Amino acid sequence: MLTFTIRRLILSVPTLLFISLVIFLLLQLAPGDPMAQVPLTVPPEVKEKMREALGLGQPIHVQYWKWIVQFFWIEPQVLIDHWFGTTFAEGKQRVISWQTRSPVMDIVVQRIPQTLWVVGLSYIVGILIALPIGIYSAYKQYSVFDQAGTFITMIGFSIPPFFTGPLLIVVFSVQLGWLPSIYDTTHVVTDWASFKVQFMQMVMPVMVLALQTTAQISRYMRSSMLDNLGQDYVRTARAKGLKEGVVVMQHVLRNSMIPVITVIALGIPAIFGGAIITENVFKVNGIGQLLLTALFANDIPMVMTLTFIFAILIVLFNLIADVLYGVLDPRIRYD
Repeated sequence: MLTFTIRRLILSVPTLLFISLVIFLLLQLAPGDPMAQVPLTVPPEVKEKMREALGLGQPIHVQYWKWIVQFFWIEPQVLIDHWFGTTFAEGKQRVISWQTRSPVMDIVVQRIPQTLWVVGLSYIVGILIALPIGIYSAYKQYSVFDQAGTFITMIGFSIPPFFTGPLLIVVFSVQLGWLPSIYDTTHVVTDWASFKVQFMQMVMPVMVLALQTTAQISRYMRSSMLDNLGQDYVRTARAKGLKEGVVVMQHVLRNSMIPVITVIALGIPAIFGGAIITENVFKVNGIGQLLLTALFANDIPMVMTLTFIFAILIVLFNLIADVLYGVLDPRIRYD
């Protein structure tokens, strides 16, 4: 297992480099000029100096190499300096946003907590709801509960967040007045009253994202459980006199979780991408809103960094899913 993990980590390096190159080249082909928002009163020679300071006058391969060095070498040094008080990155050029003229990673770090609060909690809630629904729906196939679960999950699959978000705002904020329609990112939890405010403003964005997670994972869980409930080892376990709960929860569930683990692991980066719309609907000042703002402003360093972070998450959780296969299924050996 350790050898497999190390080998996969080594192979992920050229994979990520290739992905970063593709992203960089695609962004270079995008139309627009980051200097377009500079006021017309700025003299042309000043604009040219600003363009050189942003690295716009250099060849594409030079810009790409500078970004690689900044992202993989200088930014980790900045993190080490922050943790241990060293000065490795002092005076070195970091990845700078064309829009804000400040380090990209500093802005990302400021936005991550808001995204994790909403996206992370919604994913956990969605999983905790989806797994029991999928297990019980498979065990009670074609029952009223199974039919109702199928109907609700079809709704979750069919309705996109840009519809469910405004719909919840109209119902719970405008009509009923129960929940705030805008997420206040400046709110600080200090006591029980402030915690209630934080909870109330998180309900709707978490509900929107958790609905999609529940719909997807519960269907995979149900399908996987049905495949295993009819296997010979299940009939053998029942014939040996094992309790039904032991058969379902220990034997069937463990084997059924193997394909579901892939869906859960690979769904984490996907839920971050799906949160882009939800964050803008509820005005959550997170990574999703930051990405859209950077796209509209043609802020290539910001878009490049955020997109590459999503790529890293996909590769990382793909590796985690493969490792968990061996943990859940003793028949799988990587060495």
